[in-house]
Amino acid sequence: MNSLHSVSGQFIVIGPAPASPPTFLPGTAANTNLVRLEPAVLLVSAERIKQSLWRELGIAANAPWQGKIFLILHPAQSPDEDVVIVSQPFLNGRDYRIQLPDVLSQTRFLRALTDALLLELANRNATGTRTAEIPAWLTDGLAQQLADSGLPEIVLSAPGKLVNGVPQSRTVATRRGLDPLADARRVLRDHAALTFAQLNWPTEAQLGGDDGGAYRRSAELFVSELLDLKSGPAHLRAMLAALPGCYNWQTAFQTAFRENFPRPLDVEKWWALQVVSFVAHDPGPRWTPDVSREKLDEILSVPVEVWTASNALPARTEVSLQAAIRNFEPSRQTAILETKLRDLELALLRMAPPLAALTDDYRLAIAGYLGQNPETRPPPWSKHPLPPKTSLRATLKKLDDLDLRRQAIEASIKPDVFTP
Repeated sequence: MNSLHSVSGQFIVIGPAPASPPTFLPGTAANTNLVRLEPAVLLVSAERIKQSLWRELGIAANAPWQGKIFLILHPAQSPDEDVVIVSQPFLNGRDYRIQLPDVLSQTRFLRALTDALLLELANRNATGTRTAEIPAWLTDGLAQQLADSGLPEIVLSAPGKLVNGVPQSRTVATRRGLDPLADARRVLRDHAALTFAQLNWPTEAQLGGDDGGAYRRSAELFVSELLDLKSGPAHLRAMLAALPGCYNWQTAFQTAFRENFPRPLDVEKWWALQVVSFVAHDPGPRWTPDVSREKLDEILSVPVEVWTASNALPARTEVSLQAAIRNFEPSRQTAILETKLRDLELALLRMAPPLAALTDDYRLAIAGYLGQNPETRPPPWSKHPLPPKTSLRATLKKLDDLDLRRQAIEASIKPDVFTP
């Protein structure tokens, strides 16, 4: 077992000198997304990740640190093995142990180092036994930003094979030009960005990237937009410093960003606007009429669960927007309509011409019912009061009329025929 210290002294690697052989599992030798960790190489990567992360947060590269981070290597059992991070009280502060397999994916490696560094930064002013709770979107968003801007320079891998006695490793580098969010733009063009509430509670599938990358790219965009706010990096540092004294990260976020978001609802509205603006810069190719019809039908339906008997399992079905407006309680109704309004705004950018105007009319009908119709809202300097929201009865009639138009338009759309 080797024990090596990094240049700054903050990172200490403990583990076997040789990494697991490149053929320890079938198919891993040629996988360029896997990182092979050896103590000396791992120390260099850890220091580079720290410097890149501090640059994003506006922290000087030579800023003093407080807690040591121990990187404990062990032979990998599988290419998707979990990484464990443990916070341990020590003297007047805390130390951190990261138990790492010596072969793992770049995403898991970057996420682990980012999470540990954020924990060390947040817990510097912690008192008592309470430790900071780092929100997943912050860890994943920053880790994805580092991956898009710094790979392969910040994540180094041990050579994967010997050729005539000379160690060699294969590296694939992609230069993205002037748009660091190019990959996020590509993913969010085909997958709806997560809402702020969904970012707060990601599922295991989303954390593992099994959702097409929508969660990670949404988190990356969310963090990027926060950093672009006035004093954004300072607000994020203030949030991290406040985490140990709060029972949840939402309180620390609201306190740190009160200047930008006086109320919790303000951040949700701001995020929805950022998503629309981001996708609008590159909406991608238009959908065919057949695909546009399917997308619009999907948006205008509301999935529900129906119980036919008290002891029976619920059956999943779909109801119309009109049924949701008539029958759902106001809070649930508003949440559904706001989500549908956002989906219509995003879909409008890619709808085929026969359905684009209809999609916009649906958008205006829902926005009017919610009181968010920008076309009827007076300018900020106007002394006239805001127009009243569209009534329930008028909205239902408008949606019924639009449904009749939609049936006529969809009946004229021929199925897509793809030729070689």
